[in-house]
Amino acid sequence: MAKKATPKTKSEIMAAIAEAAEISKKQAVAAYEKLLNIAYAGAKDPKGIMLPGLGKLIKVKRPARMGRNPATGATIKIPAKTVAKFRLAKAAKDAVLSK
Repeated sequence: MAKKATPKTKSEIMAAIAEAAEISKKQAVAAYEKLLNIAYAGAKDPKGIMLPGLGKLIKVKRPARMGRNPATGATIKIPAKTVAKFRLAKAAKDAVLSK
């Protein structure tokens, strides 16, 4: 049996989830959308949200800092802002980076 190609698009991922879980594609899409909503809501929490085996999604405040315009070399002030960060779990790193 030939090895299946890794799914790359959302529809391919939904089809792979549906096949693996033996559910319909519509149910797979609903479950995926619910997982995303939980992750987005959890990321707003000060402690973030841990997705076991995958990583942690967290909201981080970046302080204001001085930077440099690459075109002119002029010093500029970069304002403070809030960003979303994803920290990969050790299990995910091991799975991706293993030989």
